Amino acid sequence: MNRIDSTFRALRAQRRAALIPFLTAGDPDMGTTRELLRAAADSGADLIEIGVPFSDPTADGPVLQRSLEIGLRAGASLHRVLELVADFRRASEVPVVLYGYYNPIFHYGAQRFATDARRAGVDGLLVVDLPPEDADELLMWTKPADLHIIFLLAPTSGPERVRKIVRLARGFIYYVSVTGVTGVRPMLVESVRPAVERLRAATELPIGVGFGITTPEQAAAVAAFADAAVVGSAIMRVVDQHRDTPRVVPEVAAFIRRLKEGMRNGATAAAQP
Repeated sequence: MNRIDSTFRALRAQRRAALIPFLTAGDPDMGTTRELLRAAADSGADLIEIGVPFSDPTADGPVLQRSLEIGLRAGASLHRVLELVADFRRASEVPVVLYGYYNPIFHYGAQRFATDARRAGVDGLLVVDLPPEDADELLMWTKPADLHIIFLLAPTSGPERVRKIVRLARGFIYYVSVTGVTGVRPMLVESVRPAVERLRAATELPIGVGFGITTPEQAAAVAAFADAAVVGSAIMRVVDQHRDTPRVVPEVAAFIRRLKEGMRNGATAAAQP
């Protein structure tokens, strides 16, 4: 069974939501990213998204754009990211989802990429500029490799788009809580919850919420109705603040622990009569 599926199955049995932190490969450098991955797993991450740097990250806000540029300068190619995951797999079974754009995969070769990604220990892919209508070439190779393609749904997604993505999706559905790029506007929990509840009527897949979660309190609020809280820009903002100091790994680890503790406290409060 794919690690994503087994992780969500275990969490559902415990009535807990997953914490999914995002880390950019190569920011501030590849060695530190290795440390950050291990620290994230040790600090309570249930899944981890690894951002694959790309020169034109159109879906990402200023924090992640800067981070991805730093990753590119650090040499975080798709090949080196797969090496990074393979190294992480020697120490951890936490599921890994690669987040990025289709151009690097296209140049790598879809068949070769699917084979190498599975061999490295990747569990899922979130390709933000690959709509379901254009995903057949990649799905042809990822399905046999048991790699889950995670599709995005947004507040603007209509019923037909929801049906199409639910039909193709594996692993979980990623619900974008705000329109626009990452890390710019805060999430409004009261507007997200009804959308997630409507989506539950269309799929049995877990539903993760991301784009705009910046605090442990927001993560806890999302955990009360969604299956996962995805935190990206807020974590990379901590990296940005401590990038040139020896505090970068412990500061990120401490923030992830606060997010996890907030989600635990929120789940405990929700369970009380």
